[in-house]
Amino acid sequence: MNDRDGTDGLSGKLDDRDDKSKDGKEPLRVGVAVRKRRRALHLTLAAVSARSGLSVPFLSQIENERARPSMRSLERVADALETTAVELLAASDTARTVDLVRAGDESGLTPVPGVRPLVRGHHQLHALEFSGDQDAGREYQHRNDELMYVVEGACQVEAEGRAYRLESGDALFLSGGVRHRWRAVTEDTRILVVAVGDHIHATSEPPSPGQ
Repeated sequence: MNDRDGTDGLSGKLDDRDDKSKDGKEPLRVGVAVRKRRRALHLTLAAVSARSGLSVPFLSQIENERARPSMRSLERVADALETTAVELLAASDTARTVDLVRAGDESGLTPVPGVRPLVRGHHQLHALEFSGDQDAGREYQHRNDELMYVVEGACQVEAEGRAYRLESGDALFLSGGVRHRWRAVTEDTRILVVAVGDHIHATSEPPSPGQ
């Protein structure tokens, strides 16, 4: 049980989990950014606890998104991690795990004519929507797996020396390393391409027993 001053009765560390800020706004989700920053500094939770005055259990819950710090606590954590609350908030925005991109939404995206990114930021998963008469005129070879799905229209794909015609509702899976090129064959074509980012080292090895 916590004391009236908000400290942990056993450790004397502050623990204001799910605290509300004075303006009544919801507490902040910054767990991924906090953990990434702590590991970059090679600090343990105990070290951050000693620097910030916050309990180890509370810090662990913040990192695992089971508790949200108030702005006061976030500033303590930021000081302990040699950064600022503003920087942690900015980092947490790019590390979001749930993000809705509505039709016509270009906020945070870098669209080019006929190509609409469906995932913001730098993540393990990439997704693009291609519209219209697209023809890259080049061959691709990606490190990881890729899936092409034709929403409307049709496209011609060449992969490993074979030609495939995909029409509305068809999907083509390409494993990592497969050389391929494609082009839309109708002006109303819309294609969804989903792929694992090239910066990810994906493996097909089965997990060892017990994992």
